[in-house]
Amino acid sequence: MESYLVFKDLAIIIIFAEICGLTARKLRAPQVAGEIVAGLLVGPSILGLVEQTDFLVQMAEIGVVLLMFSAGLGTDLKELLKTGPIAFAIACAGVFIPLLGGYFLFSCFYGFAAFGSEEFFRALFTGVILTATSVSITVQALRELGHLKGRVGTTILSAAIIDDIIGIIVLTFVIGIKNPDSNPASVIINTFLFFVLSGVLGFVLYKLFSKLDARYPHRRRIPILSLALCLIMAYCAEHFFGIADITGAYVAGVILCSIQDSDYIARKMDISSYMLFGPIFFASIGLKTDISGFNITLLGFTIGFIIVGLITKIIGCGLMAKCFRFSNQDALKIGVGMMTRGEVALIVSQKGLSVGLLDSVFFTPVIILIICSSIATPIVLKLLYRNTPAEA
Repeated sequence: MESYLVFKDLAIIIIFAEICGLTARKLRAPQVAGEIVAGLLVGPSILGLVEQTDFLVQMAEIGVVLLMFSAGLGTDLKELLKTGPIAFAIACAGVFIPLLGGYFLFSCFYGFAAFGSEEFFRALFTGVILTATSVSITVQALRELGHLKGRVGTTILSAAIIDDIIGIIVLTFVIGIKNPDSNPASVIINTFLFFVLSGVLGFVLYKLFSKLDARYPHRRRIPILSLALCLIMAYCAEHFFGIADITGAYVAGVILCSIQDSDYIARKMDISSYMLFGPIFFASIGLKTDISGFNITLLGFTIGFIIVGLITKIIGCGLMAKCFRFSNQDALKIGVGMMTRGEVALIVSQKGLSVGLLDSVFFTPVIILIICSSIATPIVLKLLYRNTPAEA
């Protein structure tokens, strides 16, 4: 393949991603859903304008690493500590119940497999996909309704952040256990060591970056060094600990999320992510989606996947909120607020495809779940808050 042909592919992806992303926003659907559809349109399944290449795969991998780094930068550690115990318990329930739901759903459609078999891990990974929560749609809905800063809104926001952290740990563990060269004990030890060392090293790096930030505020050297830290953490996580590179990138973002210029770093990262790497990553999901294998069985699975994905979050998070003496109405609001899926679900799915835990045909149910949950959540929240006055 001639090297200059990549420019044509990139131009097509960026143009289609922008058009489809804007169209999705006009229809009040997530922009990322439009970018995925763009990849589906230009890919082999429909128009055939772009073929999946090693270069695009590598660009998409950079994109997913930058997305997880930005997610880590957006973490509010003070808010996490403030609502910690309650949000942590709700997040744990919001991971455990969907994990079980996804496992049993896959097993009901494709058979209950023996523990440790390939199909067992595929069923378990289906549950891992459902653990992720995308709170961006919920935040926007609560902001418009005037209930973002209340007890319910704060709890949802904190629980969603913790939810993603736990989900990433579960993803790391499942991928590690699936590796035939590993054993459960080594995976647990490596995961534990990574997070312990990240905590120690993170404290040192936080102090170092804080001093640099105080001396050189709003200078480009800070985002540049931050990006280097992100890439190094992603490399070390995968190379030395056998942990997903996205975990290392996310931890790098968490390390820097409390320095004074964390928002400045995030804005600089967003420029490259928004214009190039992000669209390529989400479009690559569409490129890899195989709609030719869509059949009656998969249609039934997709319907079940959507129902289980929405209901398990409401049940898990709502019941746990009820245990902490939230009213029935508020517990339901928390459950509904936690049921949106977005970028993290796609990132987890992408990782599953790369390690053989997911077939490309199963991207379709994930995409449809993201769209349905993103549309349903604001509507249901508006109904639940219809008789509740906005908070000051």
